[in-house]
Amino acid sequence: MNMMTEAEHLAARSVRQSGDVILDVQNISLAFGGVKALTDISFNVKEHEIRAIIGPNGAGKSSMLNCINGVYQPQQGSITFRGKTFKHMNSHQVAVMGVARTFQNLALFKGMSVLDNIMTGRNLRIKSNLFLQALRIGPAEREEIRHREFVEHIIDFLEIQAFRKTPVGQLPYGLQKRVDLGRALAMEPQMLLLDEPMAGMNVEEKQDMCRFVLDVNDEFGTTVVLIEHDMGVVMDISDRVVVLDYGKKIGDGTPDEVRNNPEVIKAYLGTSE
Repeated sequence: MNMMTEAEHLAARSVRQSGDVILDVQNISLAFGGVKALTDISFNVKEHEIRAIIGPNGAGKSSMLNCINGVYQPQQGSITFRGKTFKHMNSHQVAVMGVARTFQNLALFKGMSVLDNIMTGRNLRIKSNLFLQALRIGPAEREEIRHREFVEHIIDFLEIQAFRKTPVGQLPYGLQKRVDLGRALAMEPQMLLLDEPMAGMNVEEKQDMCRFVLDVNDEFGTTVVLIEHDMGVVMDISDRVVVLDYGKKIGDGTPDEVRNNPEVIKAYLGTSE
């Protein structure tokens, strides 16, 4: 199901112009014991584009994101981000470099408010030590005010002002996903990794999330790498798509190129040769 009209689709694409390569993934292989999760995967992501990673269940999509943001350490290959090449990176290094991540399974603090959950995304940018933060005096207090102002801007952007003091666990699933996005945005990332941001949502919630992803890309200039199963969403909002199947790359190109790729059609539709 297409989430946007054709006019909206064309308008969204016309305002986005991708630039130089910001992320270059080369020959990544990952195995757990004798099970190969990824085999010789290479692709790149250009600055300011929305790059989708698709494939059937078990294709290796989340494993690929986990390699990019340092959760998994691949046995082979390298990842280059903004000209710096790494064979292994940990999650903290990746976050410091400007890469934020949302997860398929929400890991929010259910008893904390929306505001406080999103504030946790500012941790890397807080300079005051824990003692001064606890006392909230002098520079620490002024710094906290600045961070809270930034978080309030995100809350306004995501249209969740009415829930800012509500414990996250009391919110509907779609709004919790929005809070998860807000926490990632609070890091002010150069690149945003979204792992199935629309999973479990109804049509209206998906439309809202599509709009927010496009707005993040357009207004904040954030490069987006996105895993998504809804092909209508992928074809509507992505600039380029890489397709995985059983841990191998079987397609890479524009949405139209991928849509007409025989290997991709076979993997998704099970057509016989």
